[in-house]
Amino acid sequence: MITEPYLKFSKDVKQVLPEENVITNYSKRFAYGVDASFYRLIPQIVLLIDSEDELISTIKLARAANIAMTFRAAGTSLSGQAQSDSILIMLTNSWRHHEILELGLKIKLGPAVIGADANKYLLPYGRKIGPDPASIDTCKIAGIAANNASGMCCGVSQNSYHTMESIRVILNNGSIFDNSSCELVAQFRKSHSKLLNRLDQLAKSTKNNSALKELIEHKYRLKNTTGYAINSLIDFDDPIDILAHLIIGSEGTLGFISSITYHTVIEHKYRASSLILFPNLEVTCQVVTKLANEKVEAVELLDYRSLKSVSKMKGLPNFILDVEEGCAALLIETRTNNQEALNNQIEQLTRVLATFEQVDAIKFTDKPEQYNLLWAIRKQTFPAVGAVRENGTTVIIEDVAFPVERLASAVTDLQLLFDKYHYNEAIIFGHALEGNLHFVFTQDFSKTGETSRYKSFMEDVCQLVAIDYQGSLKAEHGTGRNMAPFIEMEWGEQGYQLMQKIKTLFDPDSLLNPGVIINHDPNAHIQHLKTLPTAHPIIDKCIECGFCEPVCPSHGLSFTPRQRITMFREITRLKKQNVNSKHIKKIERDFNYLGIDTCAATGLCEQKCPVGINTGDLIRELRGQKNSHLAFIANLLAKKFSSVEKLTRFGLASIALSQKILGKVLITKIFDVLNRVSAGGIPVLHGKLPNRVKHFPRLHINKIKIERPKVVYFPSCASRNMGPSIMDKDQRPLTEVTLSLLTKAGFEVINPDFSGQCCGMPFKSKGMFEQAESKRDDLHSQLKTLSQNGKYPVLFDTSPCKSMLFDEREDIFDLKVYEPVAFITDVLSEYLSFKVLDETIMLHVTCSSRRMGLNDKMIALAKRCANKVIVPEHIYCCGFAGDKGFTTPELNANALATLKSQVPTNCLSGYSNSRTCEIGLSEHAGVDYRSIIYLVDKASQKINHIR
Repeated sequence: MITEPYLKFSKDVKQVLPEENVITNYSKRFAYGVDASFYRLIPQIVLLIDSEDELISTIKLARAANIAMTFRAAGTSLSGQAQSDSILIMLTNSWRHHEILELGLKIKLGPAVIGADANKYLLPYGRKIGPDPASIDTCKIAGIAANNASGMCCGVSQNSYHTMESIRVILNNGSIFDNSSCELVAQFRKSHSKLLNRLDQLAKSTKNNSALKELIEHKYRLKNTTGYAINSLIDFDDPIDILAHLIIGSEGTLGFISSITYHTVIEHKYRASSLILFPNLEVTCQVVTKLANEKVEAVELLDYRSLKSVSKMKGLPNFILDVEEGCAALLIETRTNNQEALNNQIEQLTRVLATFEQVDAIKFTDKPEQYNLLWAIRKQTFPAVGAVRENGTTVIIEDVAFPVERLASAVTDLQLLFDKYHYNEAIIFGHALEGNLHFVFTQDFSKTGETSRYKSFMEDVCQLVAIDYQGSLKAEHGTGRNMAPFIEMEWGEQGYQLMQKIKTLFDPDSLLNPGVIINHDPNAHIQHLKTLPTAHPIIDKCIECGFCEPVCPSHGLSFTPRQRITMFREITRLKKQNVNSKHIKKIERDFNYLGIDTCAATGLCEQKCPVGINTGDLIRELRGQKNSHLAFIANLLAKKFSSVEKLTRFGLASIALSQKILGKVLITKIFDVLNRVSAGGIPVLHGKLPNRVKHFPRLHINKIKIERPKVVYFPSCASRNMGPSIMDKDQRPLTEVTLSLLTKAGFEVINPDFSGQCCGMPFKSKGMFEQAESKRDDLHSQLKTLSQNGKYPVLFDTSPCKSMLFDEREDIFDLKVYEPVAFITDVLSEYLSFKVLDETIMLHVTCSSRRMGLNDKMIALAKRCANKVIVPEHIYCCGFAGDKGFTTPELNANALATLKSQVPTNCLSGYSNSRTCEIGLSEHAGVDYRSIIYLVDKASQKINHIR
């Protein structure tokens, strides 16, 4: 239950925020509160903030009510710094602004910009941002800066602290600090003289304290994110510079980062990587010390257990499969500006490495497909532990740094601690050049004694790292709640008191992310521990990292895959414990919409998930359970599918006629009313609703005795029934255009009456797996006969059908089945010439195309046809999801919310390769989307290969 102070605050804050952005629903609060750490707090209120003005007003209201606030970016942090049992403030997409400055030498970024997007913006300039965390495809700039996140190639010199040019911060009283201009700095000096004077005093006293200054200098030779960036007190003299750099790594406890400008770094075009296996850790670490003086971009250490954890990866060399205990490996990368320099660096590194004993090696390679596989080994180490962990256990990743010269003995001592506390599955890997090691292990906090084991283990680890080796307890993952009780152990009494003074100076009432960094509870690291109860085999391996979220079309509308899993786990746990049935029924009702109904179930989450979970598989199974009473109807529809098609065409024709007679506006209103009355049973009416298809291709008999290439053409049920909308300028249905293109290329088309045939996807998406398999088997049998057991290729005119036919079915690989993009590129282009049209077009790569690895191929094909191809940013799945665009149109609208703003005024057409997706895209883009086959037909001419 939400307590009284928060109820009052929620009413007050609705005066400055849209009501839908003030979230008090328990299910949403529970799901939105999850992050990648092993802690769990449930926020009292979740706020979605769109602007600085909204945030400033919110901060002032919270201060007046004495209510604490936590700022959340992407929620990929690992140390508990994004958890809250008070107000959780989350960023919306309104904070994704960016500005390239000085031809890419600088970049100004909003806090919600994803790190990988920043690098994408800089790529044309040959630049990138310095920080390169492993979560860069998901984590956001505010989180990167607030945690001073680094990564495999970043080292110490290229992190946010060292590459920040300027920063804009909203402080605890709602005032703004911005050091991007002399004018703004002058204003701040005047308005905040007391704050700056106090910082100046702290800096002077720190510089005059030789012991503390020496300790700071030592600690920041290493990677270090334990506590506040007190190195700023000795690095700078101007309190403006000190303040700016204190914000870096402060984890939202000193203020909110509204924007940051980075000095960018070179993104070298030429690179090469090598993986070398050494006989033991001592030799491996000796090599690291030697490499520190060479031109290397990254040196990653993987211990024996790390290598064994990835031994099931495809494409690995035999020496990794057969690695002997005690061995360790280094993954080495070198980069530069040209091929000659790269060759020279490879030769020099090879000479250096040859002076050490090696067990085996993969020589330096500059081929992307080869070095990407090597780096996949490194990237898979963390998720590999998650994938094989015992169900119900939590994956914990710790992050320390040792002086490089003592790395070998430190690793050995760390392994002894694993043995002492029986963490037999623990692995060690990390950024060896900086002495930065990650170690991963699993823990079941639900079992008696496990918390005590973890507590004793961490106390010994902290003693080992901070005292015995004078290392850093958190190298790049941030202090959070996890290391807060151990800051004094690392920094001593004087260092810790200095950090306490900094917190008090910026946030005297401790309302900004309380409990993070400064925490007076010596047991804070073992409070609010998150358990991962077993719930379902499909999702039990989920480590709740959040990597899936950016590609999810329901993100911002309902739940993401991570949140669906979190909520489903909670429902399962409550049922097992026989908790209050009313509470369970309430959150189950919420989950029906937030989790099940609004899931597109397209499987893009699987591609981003480090342990390969397709949350859509779980949702389809739950839909099947929910729809089990409809099995008889599903069987009937599957058997009478040709009748369904006829009814569909009749319905589309009737609606089209009604639109012409009554007008689009009136008909749309009628269907909106019917949709509400029927609780979604009757679909809404799209403005781009297709008319019925009036073209029915039939079997073509080759009467001319000329041998021609043959193709079996299967029009999907969507293209057999759904023609263009009545407002589309091109009224040719897809079947007609496809046959036109095939005929132009000189193909003989094998195209019998496929009426009633279906790949099975409409049934599978509803969880009707038996009916889906039946339809798929029937279609496979017919295609096998028509293609003469795979002699002739089979063309599906939409991508989802091909994807569905092959999904989890190895027996169907006897057929050469294509969707439009691959067929045109790999087969048809031999018979056609292309002329680049002077057009600007939009391109949507469907989920199924992405899952089949056709993204680059589809873009390349579009560029062969049009001189400007725009793939809109942040749109991965259109959210139409078969029929969701009709039954749950808000999902489609949410997924495509930014589409129209990305369509240039001179763009008149968009292209894709799924008929249903094109309906939703046309509706929300303001231009008509058609199959890419239309574009190819328009841009191609026949080459006469037939003699």
